[in-house]
Amino acid sequence: MSTHVLAVDIGGTKTAATIVDSESRVIDKVEAPTPGAHGPDAVIETVAQVAGEAARRAGIPEVQAVGIAAAGVVDSTTGTILSATETLADWAGTPVAARVRSQLGSLMAPSGPIVVVNDVDAHAVGEHRFGAAVGSASALVVAVGTGIGAGIILDGRVWRGARHVAGEFAHVPVPGTCTLRCPCGRLGHLEAIGSGVGMHRLYLAIGGRDDVRSARTLARLAAEGDDTAQRAIAESAAAVGRAIAGAVSLIDPECVVITGGVPAIGDLWWRPMREQFLTEAIDVLQEVPILPGTLGDHAPLRGVGALAWDQLGECS
Repeated sequence: MSTHVLAVDIGGTKTAATIVDSESRVIDKVEAPTPGAHGPDAVIETVAQVAGEAARRAGIPEVQAVGIAAAGVVDSTTGTILSATETLADWAGTPVAARVRSQLGSLMAPSGPIVVVNDVDAHAVGEHRFGAAVGSASALVVAVGTGIGAGIILDGRVWRGARHVAGEFAHVPVPGTCTLRCPCGRLGHLEAIGSGVGMHRLYLAIGGRDDVRSARTLARLAAEGDDTAQRAIAESAAAVGRAIAGAVSLIDPECVVITGGVPAIGDLWWRPMREQFLTEAIDVLQEVPILPGTLGDHAPLRGVGALAWDQLGECS
């Protein structure tokens, strides 16, 4: 019988599922909005729906393993969410692995492993094994989108830390954010200014137009020459560069990979981010490569798919 692995990415705005082959290549991808405001039951039901559709499209009656990339602090030994922000309501404490196994029913092989990891850790694995960080023994992978996070690769493996919190880049305190509230509820964290949501809030706080509803519209205005929009992007990007300089000083990775929707803004974001990094980084770190990710939305799916294939190999 052929072996099939399902990969799922539960993000703050959308949930994606796909079947991945032994090289963790995406065969097909099905997406749906993540009903984060409606609680864990709705999120897990969405996972089951997109997983079932992905398997149907691929003609797969049963999968032997599942990899799940999930927002929040994840205990990967139990597949449970330890901590999460308000983006996904009541997500903390959710036993994702057990709930998904129950929801998938006959699609999931009874003894098949389910691997659950933080979504940016999965992103880091994807970029390290198949993308911009291939060949590096260590890497800092930073994802900047609706939220912000990082995955740390050390000696070729994800480093999760003693409490599964390593890489929670969103909650690094940065200067200039003391009045800005992070989704975790505290003031002064990077996500309050460095994420797409944080950038938009900053834009409104410095006098931006009330009818601008999203970071995407903000980016369009900046490209058209709007001074306030350009300032918001520059200050947000600089905060990310400042935080990356601090992280690089701590872990000294071979490279930094940056990915996500916000860097897609282009030079208006990359230039102030790089400039602030170089301002803050000590001399010996000035040449650390800061690279754009190459896998896009496929990175977490390919990463968590690879981890699920690894788990299958350990079980055989």
